Amino acid sequence: MPLDLVFCGTPRFAVPTLEKLVEAGHRIHLVVTQPDRPKGRGLELVASPVKQSALKLNLPITQPNRIKTNDEFRAQLTTLKPDAIIVVGYGRIIPQWMLDLPPLGNINLHASLLPKYRGAAPIQWAIANGEGVTGNTTMRIDAGLDTGDILLQQELRIAQDDTAETIAAALASMGATLLVETLRGLQAETIKPRKQDDSQSSLAPILKREDGLVDFSRPASEIYNRLRGFQPWPGAYTKFRGKNLQIWKARPAPEAVPPAELRVSAHSLLVGCGDKTSLELLEIQLEGKKRTSARDFIQGYHPKPVEKLSM
Repeated sequence: MPLDLVFCGTPRFAVPTLEKLVEAGHRIHLVVTQPDRPKGRGLELVASPVKQSALKLNLPITQPNRIKTNDEFRAQLTTLKPDAIIVVGYGRIIPQWMLDLPPLGNINLHASLLPKYRGAAPIQWAIANGEGVTGNTTMRIDAGLDTGDILLQQELRIAQDDTAETIAAALASMGATLLVETLRGLQAETIKPRKQDDSQSSLAPILKREDGLVDFSRPASEIYNRLRGFQPWPGAYTKFRGKNLQIWKARPAPEAVPPAELRVSAHSLLVGCGDKTSLELLEIQLEGKKRTSARDFIQGYHPKPVEKLSM
């Protein structure tokens, strides 16, 4: 049975869910997304991925600067009387008045197996911490940070070469189906919400630029996981001869090399890491230059024996 819904979302991750809800026949009476943001050198205003999708689907859109104390927005939602409010990566704290409004509650799709990785960057930190499995959780939002009752969950294996970008795409697609299943189960009263075990919780805070700075005292496996997890931003970076050096692709190597020290051969470029490990640099980019292979980098810059990258 179709439901009357309000959808709150902003990033690309939320788009498959919006599209799947429309495909399933639910009535989206309003799409709430963040205001257009300046982007690029020209600082032109760019619509969020969710707004772009909503325009294609001919759905009504609103982009309030604030929602907690916005009387006009509150009146708009109250008039719509939605059965549920769907929240996927909206980027704003949902106020209590919104939580209390729809009979089925505010339903959130969160890209982790809650209570693990509560917060803004669950995919990135799961990979950065070397997890082998992640997943999606649908939950009923409460006043806490991702602490609401769990409705449904699904798992996804993280392969050794997965990045935050590949996992996000997979979870977005899977999560769209899970959200539709969740609404179906809530309507049929076949879902039994369960409390989260707070003792098992962990946090996934919003990423900062400095999270991408490589600490070569860490083992190569940890650096590699952080490189995969922090894609596309902040990535992994260090300094070479006083200039920023972005590491785009790398892999752990068996050779023992002193931390931050470069080891050059005819075909490979290694950098030493903690615990007598090393990382083979495959694709790198020096500040102001194009992205290049390690081999071309060696030929162009001729790293000296025992030369070091900045810690």
